[in-house]
Amino acid sequence: MKLRNIYECIAKNEATIRLEQWIEESKQMEINHFNTAAKTIERNKENILNFFDNRSTNANAESFNSKIKLFRANQRGVTDVKFFLFRLAQLFA
Repeated sequence: MKLRNIYECIAKNEATIRLEQWIEESKQMEINHFNTAAKTIERNKENILNFFDNRSTNANAESFNSKIKLFRANQRGVTDVKFFLFRLAQLFA
């Protein structure tokens, strides 16, 4: 819940401080799952904190990517790349 509550911060500075505190608390727990999560978050901290610049995510891009993958799977693969890109443009443009 503490990690989730960090996303309620409005200021990036406050979020940075709270995220670093969460990482330290997680490491002190000495639970393998929390240590792994803390290390992962620490490695990607700058990318995570970019959310607080304009409070947006890449969810739209991920959704579009999944639609393309589903379309490709329904076509049973792609043999003609130009035609595939043409059909994508017609369907999603």
